[in-house]
Amino acid sequence: MIVVWRVTTRCNLACAFCAYDKRLPLLRRDVDAATVAAFAPVLASYSEQTGDPVLVSWIGGEPMLWQPVFEMSRLMASHPGIRVSATTNGSNLHAPLVRRRIIDHFSELTISVDGFADFHNAMRGWPGGWQRLKAAVTALASERDKALLLRANVVVMHDNAGRFAQLCSELADWGFDEITFNQLGGRDRPEFFPDHRLRPSDASDFAALVPVLQRQLAARGVRLCANSEYLERIEASANGRALPVPDCGPGRRFLFIDEDNQVAPCHFTGATLGAPLKALASVDDLLRLHPRFAAGRQRALPDACRDCPSTQVFAKFASQP
Repeated sequence: MIVVWRVTTRCNLACAFCAYDKRLPLLRRDVDAATVAAFAPVLASYSEQTGDPVLVSWIGGEPMLWQPVFEMSRLMASHPGIRVSATTNGSNLHAPLVRRRIIDHFSELTISVDGFADFHNAMRGWPGGWQRLKAAVTALASERDKALLLRANVVVMHDNAGRFAQLCSELADWGFDEITFNQLGGRDRPEFFPDHRLRPSDASDFAALVPVLQRQLAARGVRLCANSEYLERIEASANGRALPVPDCGPGRRFLFIDEDNQVAPCHFTGATLGAPLKALASVDDLLRLHPRFAAGRQRALPDACRDCPSTQVFAKFASQP
């Protein structure tokens, strides 16, 4: 089971495509560490009783701004059935102590890199950020042992799609093990989306490029994730074609927890299907989530399910056969 947990809505960068851009006048909140600590034994018992390993993945905002991130990561990772990961902008990876704690407690780290220096620094409002990030990732790659998987994630839009192949080669040089990508979405910043979204020609070019890149990167020991199903999701979005999902098995293999301590099948269905985290006090409570979510979808299908944007449903982390 994968548990993606948004532990903070704070961020220190100004990404024009992101809902947590530091310039936006939002109420910034953090998850209480005691809430996380109380749920850890439930996840550990779930893994022990079912034999299903759990990956807890911190996201934000910027999860490395969450003060107890390393304390809670150590606590989670102390349970044999739980691994820990995070998705970060990498702005604090220059600190040797931060890298050491990541190596000690994390199994995976995903770092956002959207392009070369000119594009990445401007898009994220981080002068000199790309250069600093490159030095930090290179250091982390050399300091870790192989138990820590390093992954780069790229937000792909019309502006940077043409240099994706060159960027992947650069990221392989940094020491990444995997590269993933998301297409730019329009829900977070609808005012940004129209001018920067992927065009149909971008999507078709991308679909042809990815299998070639996968072979080239595999020869260098780097895995570029995506399969035909994921590329179809991108093509459909670029062409305005809806892709409904009749049954995603909600809550069976993936859970999303937000800063309000609501548990949902994904980031997009909390308002309609969410359950309070405090109600999940046992393994049985966790196992009842799937039938509860499935019944909720039957009663009133969430709008998001009519054109599912959830990347995990479309096998973002898979590879071409």
